[in-house]
Amino acid sequence: MNDGAQPGKVVLISGANRGIGAEIARDLMAHGYRVSLGARRPESLTETHGPESDKSLYAEFDAFKRESAERWVAATVDRFGGIDALVNNAGLAETVSLHDDNEDALDRLWAVNVKAPLRLTRLCLPHLEKTGTGRIVNIASMSGKRVRNAFVGYNMTKFAMMGLTHTTRHVSWDKGVRATAICPSFVRTEMSAYTGKVTPEEMIQPETIAELVRTTIELPNNAAIAELLVNCRLEDTL
Repeated sequence: MNDGAQPGKVVLISGANRGIGAEIARDLMAHGYRVSLGARRPESLTETHGPESDKSLYAEFDAFKRESAERWVAATVDRFGGIDALVNNAGLAETVSLHDDNEDALDRLWAVNVKAPLRLTRLCLPHLEKTGTGRIVNIASMSGKRVRNAFVGYNMTKFAMMGLTHTTRHVSWDKGVRATAICPSFVRTEMSAYTGKVTPEEMIQPETIAELVRTTIELPNNAAIAELLVNCRLEDTL
């Protein structure tokens, strides 16, 4: 059924050293994909996934360093010959509220949650377009679809990621690239540890998000998903 489930396809994943990103990498490797993993500390990737192999590449990716993205994409193409999919997973969740005049924190949120995914998208698109079945999966948030907290900085950046996803779909559709935003609510990771609204057991498990990422990558061009909203509790409105 799927035209994307071909062993050896190359997927570039940001923030792959922990949480959702680590599970995405594990799931894809277990299903025969080659992966290029990025993290601020490349050694943390070895700690999480073991040593590099012929099917994996570990690289520095720092959202605050433009050149790190350029080096990472170039190294991936040099190592594997191309890129079939990009997963923009790395994110920041500093709590900048509406009355909090913290420009430094707000700038960090925009740099990590918006500018870095945009930069990777620009760098990867020429390689994705060459395949005719390129895929981009942006790990967004339910906070990019509706607002249920006071964290205006985070919410704004996740709404912006939705704009990035839909613009990418519009621009790259005719070249066979399909972009999807996956919007989870609470996922059982360090980022959600602050909340008491649901227990860790009730949260979405990272492995579930990883399966959904692989599904969106493997769907054929004529069955593209624009947005995938994933919740662990019932909400009256989305």
